[in-house]
Amino acid sequence: MSIDTLRPDLARHAAAICDIAASMGLDFFETRFELVDFDTMQQIAAYGGFPQRYPHWRFGMEYEKLRKQHVYGLGKIYELVINNDPCYAYLVADNSITDQKLVMAHVYGHCDFFKNNYWFSKTNRKMMDEMANHATRIRRHADRHGFEEVESFIDVCMALDNLIDPHSPFMRREADPNWEADQRAKADRHGHEEVAGYQAKPYMRNWINPPELIKKQREKMLKEREQSKGAFPKQPLRDVLLFLLNFAPLEDWEADVLAMIREEAYYFAPQGQTKIMNEGWASYWHSKMMTTRIAGDDEIITYADHHSGTVAMSPGRLNPYKVGIELFRDIEERWNKGRFGKEYDECGTLEEKRRWNTDAGLGREKIFEVRRIHNDVTFIDEFLTPEFVDRFNMYHYRFDPITRRMVVVTHDFQKIKQQLLFMLTNHMQPYIYVVDGNYANRGELYLAHKHTGVDLEIKFSVETLKCIQKLWRRPVHLQALINEEMVLFSYDGEQSQQQKIHDDLPQPAHSF
Repeated sequence: MSIDTLRPDLARHAAAICDIAASMGLDFFETRFELVDFDTMQQIAAYGGFPQRYPHWRFGMEYEKLRKQHVYGLGKIYELVINNDPCYAYLVADNSITDQKLVMAHVYGHCDFFKNNYWFSKTNRKMMDEMANHATRIRRHADRHGFEEVESFIDVCMALDNLIDPHSPFMRREADPNWEADQRAKADRHGHEEVAGYQAKPYMRNWINPPELIKKQREKMLKEREQSKGAFPKQPLRDVLLFLLNFAPLEDWEADVLAMIREEAYYFAPQGQTKIMNEGWASYWHSKMMTTRIAGDDEIITYADHHSGTVAMSPGRLNPYKVGIELFRDIEERWNKGRFGKEYDECGTLEEKRRWNTDAGLGREKIFEVRRIHNDVTFIDEFLTPEFVDRFNMYHYRFDPITRRMVVVTHDFQKIKQQLLFMLTNHMQPYIYVVDGNYANRGELYLAHKHTGVDLEIKFSVETLKCIQKLWRRPVHLQALINEEMVLFSYDGEQSQQQKIHDDLPQPAHSF
């Protein structure tokens, strides 16, 4: 831990809290605290938590918004911590000693989460240096090509920075060319396409893998292979930015800028995927440390007041701090009392479940396991219970204009859970895929929207197409289901068009 920039009193507290956090089982990178004033903190927050970024009007707009929130008492930033090795954390110089202790404990919770959560495992742990490198490279491009031209191009790239595949760092989306070559060699040797079947002993083979079924599968495979010959890309591709980076007719400096925006988008993606867990985990540990090891008798009221303000949740609003901390506490209690597994699920009455306690004592071990492997979607899907929803009034609310109050719309647990999962999945952003990079053999780009229950917003779809066309520089198309009808949006660089998809239109390389 580096505490060189802290006052001596804060440095002593930081060293003590570091030891307490480690003794409680937290495992974190070296953590470096820096003391800054409110204005500097707002500048760093506007830069996404980094002290240096490339010049762009969006950062100035974000700074002005944060500044006004502080001036008018609408919000206050207590700390910032960066997923890096070492971790950098910024403290506001004017905060009270009690607040500084709370923030330091909170920071160590975040640092432990960054280091150990699986969804952060593929992120660049030297992003502090990389962001500075990006700033230098973009300033160099601006000097050579003009600031306005570079900034306008950054506008286009940033409008598309959600068109990535957050899961791609953890899996291979495209087929391995060596595997494809091996399959073709097998087909040549056997005179037909190999079809995978269930493993079976010779005398059971015809029953386990009926020849008629294998024949149909082989014919289907051959047909799909024939259709995919010359397809570009080989299969629908969710990482639209990668496709544009590889195949759009970009100048060298434009490709460099797009690559930087894409890299930063992948760096920030896990933070969006784990907001509830990350804030809940840090809040759980700052609460545990402050109430048991850190806060003195004269500080506990101040701490409780500030902590309760952070985790307050009004009807109809989702506070990630509140949901996260309470769900971790709920998991710990359930596993300490053995309230899990087949026997518990099948016990007879609600009263029996309320009294259930096997003294399993597995709570602490379980929450560390959850912290390691889950993201927000799997966290909510796996551990949200009807009892938890009832306890914290996580119902669906709407504003009643007659009574001018928030009223409950539904208590149905499944509906509440599905709505929450929908909000968290892909951050409510649409799923867009590249399905054909040479549509109708004219070099046009064909995209498709994967419908997940909600139609695309047409105005946003058209504006997105305009941005993509500026990179592709040929006509672009987007297929989407609107009001239960398949619609094709098109933009050729001058005008946009919308038409229903019918049989006369050329088919893209991949059906979707």
